Amino acid sequence: MQQATNGCSENAAHGDGASSTINGSSTNGQSSSGRPPKISKRDVDVIRLVGQYLQDLGLTKSVEQLMLESGLCLDHPAAARFHEHILCGEWVKAEADLQELKGLLDHPEDVTKMRFLLLEQKYLELLEDGRAIDALDVLRHQLTPLKHNVQRVHQLSSYIMCSTAEDLREQSGWPGAGAESRGLLMSRLQPFLPPSVMVPGSRLETLLQQSAELQRSRCPFHNTAADSADHGLLVDHLCSREQFPTETVQILRQHNDEVWFCKFSPDGRSLASGSKDSTIIVWDVDTESLTVKPRHTLVGHSDGPHGYPLCYLAWSPDSRYLLAAHESPEVRIWDAVQGTLEKSVNHASNDAIMCGAWHPDSTKFVCGGTHGQFYLFDIRGTQHDRWEGVRVRSLWFQNDGQTILAADTHNRVCGYYSDDPKPYEILTESGDVMSMCINDTGTLAALNVANQGVHLWDLQDKVLLRKFQGLTQGTFTVYGCFGGLNQEFVASGSEECNVYIWNTRREKPVAVLQGHTNTVNCVTWNPQCPSMLVSCSDDSTVRVWGPAGPHRAAATGRAAAASSGASDLASNGSSAT
Repeated sequence: MQQATNGCSENAAHGDGASSTINGSSTNGQSSSGRPPKISKRDVDVIRLVGQYLQDLGLTKSVEQLMLESGLCLDHPAAARFHEHILCGEWVKAEADLQELKGLLDHPEDVTKMRFLLLEQKYLELLEDGRAIDALDVLRHQLTPLKHNVQRVHQLSSYIMCSTAEDLREQSGWPGAGAESRGLLMSRLQPFLPPSVMVPGSRLETLLQQSAELQRSRCPFHNTAADSADHGLLVDHLCSREQFPTETVQILRQHNDEVWFCKFSPDGRSLASGSKDSTIIVWDVDTESLTVKPRHTLVGHSDGPHGYPLCYLAWSPDSRYLLAAHESPEVRIWDAVQGTLEKSVNHASNDAIMCGAWHPDSTKFVCGGTHGQFYLFDIRGTQHDRWEGVRVRSLWFQNDGQTILAADTHNRVCGYYSDDPKPYEILTESGDVMSMCINDTGTLAALNVANQGVHLWDLQDKVLLRKFQGLTQGTFTVYGCFGGLNQEFVASGSEECNVYIWNTRREKPVAVLQGHTNTVNCVTWNPQCPSMLVSCSDDSTVRVWGPAGPHRAAATGRAAAASSGASDLASNGSSAT
């Protein structure tokens, strides 16, 4: 409870430090300690903030001493009385306080709104106490004459019919008379009071939180969900590079040819990787050790003389089904849990399906390729829609379940509605869009653009935000991803055999991961474990990346250990540059 310090003046309460008396010495002279006695407006604010913080901690004697020495008041005396009367439920006194506060408000007409909130609380407490006649009197003769928020008055009147206090609390969503509801009332009244009259609630805590958030946004490697209090306040926040997934934890060598694609499931418990040899391996993910082990090997198309290479994988949002595109007319839907083929869809014998995306409900998907059309199917294989004249390289279903984004061979990203054949253009690049990834909110797109690199776009404002530096993008199809804590990072493979990682707020890479010996075709970030990154390469391996050993143990709960028989542990020299 905030109370005014006894003996403080109204000028002091308003923060007029120049008119205060400090340690018995006038502000026109020196204090007995020799310190300059004048207190600036900033000093006044800090003292009041500290006083409020100490008050919230229950250190009332410290607050009294601070106010006594500074000659200030934590809050204006009228505001302090108002606060105390509300917390004690003394509604008549609180209404009288309002008249005194009216002259201190920036907008005196707001006193009507404040009185309405006050009487609303009084009315509900009377109803809860079984005093329906008194409550009705408040409703008829005090709330209604205010002619404010008539709809709410009608709603309040309906609560008269509640037969019990429990029924009242349930119908109104009100917690009942007491410290909680009165504290909530005060928090609703607080915005009407100028800061010079009453310090906004938990203001110092709010400033500290804002400072912590700003420092985290400036930290290039921030990737942990630790509370800001864990980082301390005595030094600026800065995560160590070793806390970031830059070290090879595991090398997977189960594929017999180039590995062209890899993708974590939305629940983070599974990983799928697909190879030029047409096989798909589904892996179980251990997010404690940051390792994986094989669950199923799914045999892809083997019709041709060398089979059809796996070029794209997409997980259904429920993490059960896996869409597989093999540069063939056929799209396969696998049950990744059982390791069985759920459905094969082959609609156009002359098409080569290169990409796909799932509807948010996991019952439908779109797929398309290089022969000028893409399709909407359900999981039973029934075609629901078809868009002609569009050669697509990447597809994405927005969260609304109605909008499909397509990166096509005209260097565009266009939007399509499921019931409209005509696209609307979102953006146009100056080069071929080789691949596209979208963040979970559907607001940002990272595009791998031929001979240019990775570009970050704001899809809502249709603005190019960043041209990420460092990566030399050729004409190969290389896939990137959003990832890390709150998807604050973009990662991409490269023809230079490296994995590049950028903070979305910076153009230069924060990490370049070395270890692969050939083109890195795809990178995927575990959506549930920010410390786990996976890449796959033409060197026929899949690499799992995590923080350095000591930080890995702290981040995952125990030291990382390779799964027996599933992989080779990384050797020396496979760390990031």
